[in-house]
Amino acid sequence: MPAILSLPALQTALEVGAIYSLVAMALFLSYRVLDIADLTTDGCFVLGCAVSVTLTAAGHPFLAIPAAMLAGACAGFVTAFLQTKLGVPSILAGIITNFGLYSVNLTVMGSANVNLYKSGTIFSLVKETGFAGSWHKLLVASVVVLAVCVLLVLFLGTRLGLSVRATGDNMDMVRASSINTNFTITVGLCLANAMTGLAGAMAAQYNTFADVNGGTGMVVLALAALVIGETLIGKGGMVRRVAGVILGSIIYRLLYAAALRCQVPADYMKLVSAVIVAAAIAAPEVRRWAAFQRRKAA
Repeated sequence: MPAILSLPALQTALEVGAIYSLVAMALFLSYRVLDIADLTTDGCFVLGCAVSVTLTAAGHPFLAIPAAMLAGACAGFVTAFLQTKLGVPSILAGIITNFGLYSVNLTVMGSANVNLYKSGTIFSLVKETGFAGSWHKLLVASVVVLAVCVLLVLFLGTRLGLSVRATGDNMDMVRASSINTNFTITVGLCLANAMTGLAGAMAAQYNTFADVNGGTGMVVLALAALVIGETLIGKGGMVRRVAGVILGSIIYRLLYAAALRCQVPADYMKLVSAVIVAAAIAAPEVRRWAAFQRRKAA
């Protein structure tokens, strides 16, 4: 095992897995709770990166975090508006917003890629304090993710949060109860994309650069983390399900790191990612097939 995953590789996988678990939680809210296939994720992630690097380069790394979340919420609002007010199907609404965000991201960044090598980030500022030593990045990422988890679980337990959950379960019943489903859909998509924007902001400052194509395939990777977590932990209460999302994201990054340590050529890493995603999505069906075979044999 040490030959497959060294301590630095394990540390990096935990850090990246924690940051990208925010995207998986966003997908959990939109896809699992609200039952909407939101394809805004790829462009919204880059939007968070773009806002973060722009403000961080200007000397405001902490302000970049809420600003990226606000930008992500605005992207979610556009998707919700297209869906609820203009009658655009949810998948097409996400595609349209994602398509338009490419130009927005280029405008915000000013170029196709921006680096932060000469700018202080939230990670470098914590490092300067000497707190947590070489694990300072994991500490920052863990604090942010834990705070988001707690706030998400608390929100889903409020009256508005229960309305959002009910909208995903049975929209007709919610409408019959005189609840404005357009409002609950808008709230859910804004919150989900705010988390995606937060993930982009954290990733940009963690990597000290942002690229306009950096969000490609993000929704697929987040779905893989979501499915891995559900396969391992199962479906239960909200705390358990949110914890499963984080665990799935970390496990996915561990598998990715193991592939890198096995010296898989860079040209094949997309293929490795595709195999991991396919295996994660197919895992529940394989488990059901194996259980059926055991019952059949008995």
